[in-house]
Amino acid sequence: MSPQWPAAADELISRLLGGPRELTLAELADVAGLSPEVAQRYWQLVGLPVTNPEAREFTRDDAASLRRLMEAASAEGLDERTMATLIRSVGHSTERLSLWHFEALVDHMVRRYDVSDADARFKVLEEFSRISGALEEQLVHAWRRQVAALAGRISVEFGSDVTDDGRLSPRDGGELPLPRAVGFADIVSFTRLTATLGATELANFIQVFEDRARDVVTANGGRVVKTIGDALLFIADDVATGAKVALGLAQAGQGTGLVGPDGVTARPVRVSLVWGRVLSRFGDVFGPSVNLASRLTDQADPSTVLLDPATARRLAGDPRFALTELPPRDMPGVGEVAPVRLEWAEPDDALGDGPVGVDYTGED
Repeated sequence: MSPQWPAAADELISRLLGGPRELTLAELADVAGLSPEVAQRYWQLVGLPVTNPEAREFTRDDAASLRRLMEAASAEGLDERTMATLIRSVGHSTERLSLWHFEALVDHMVRRYDVSDADARFKVLEEFSRISGALEEQLVHAWRRQVAALAGRISVEFGSDVTDDGRLSPRDGGELPLPRAVGFADIVSFTRLTATLGATELANFIQVFEDRARDVVTANGGRVVKTIGDALLFIADDVATGAKVALGLAQAGQGTGLVGPDGVTARPVRVSLVWGRVLSRFGDVFGPSVNLASRLTDQADPSTVLLDPATARRLAGDPRFALTELPPRDMPGVGEVAPVRLEWAEPDDALGDGPVGVDYTGED
């Protein structure tokens, strides 16, 4: 390893941490006013477990941040389970985010300077501090905007349940709390396709697919829950919006929307949509409707959308959509289901009330 590598890494680490790493775990706990066990548990939840408690790995900023967090938890009466979830969510999200940022910049360096992956990583280490402030500011700003958007959705969804005395009407405690349209979009023949791609082509393909699929989902009023390899899980607050998202993804896979690694050939996707109640936890959604949507995706033909019969009935009165009943089939873990194919009633309906398949003709 070149001696320049540790020097570049040390300089970046020093800038990011805001001070020298001078405290052991016990000293960190003492400055923060906590027990060493609580401090060690915190770092484990963040995803940075302490391997050597005697090593001087912690800064006074670490102690101050930990103290403020625990003071807020105490003031609000947050129990250990809640705190563990809050801390773990931050650790998990920021671990993925930091890697995502870094890899995006490495890709930029490779393409801009025509250098190797290793040289690009060294260059990012050298120059990351120039942009880290802007990225940190965007993280806080985007978090605030996302919480504001969530607050608005909650107000709309549950506002009608408020009684005259200002309390929420009771709901069945046994049912899942959130009615949502959930769906999957799965790339056709992904395994065979990736076997023919090198590392650069595969990275480009995955990025283009995810970026453009996310654009189709958000442009049509849905939200991406997560991507899982060659599949994307999305949700929408009403079934008609979910139908627009699903058809938008299927349509994009037919044309220029979800382009392949050659920048020209579209990669078709199989899409599903199911309306049902879900549980939202850990930034994910759970419930029978999610499982059913996953199974329906496996049954869909390329560039088509499949529904279950109950979801189809909810869309039956909407003149924008055409529904075709298909023969029943057995689906693992679900049982026999008679899927329904969803299409636009008229081709022009895809353009009738806002974006569906986002048109991409420019270069990335």
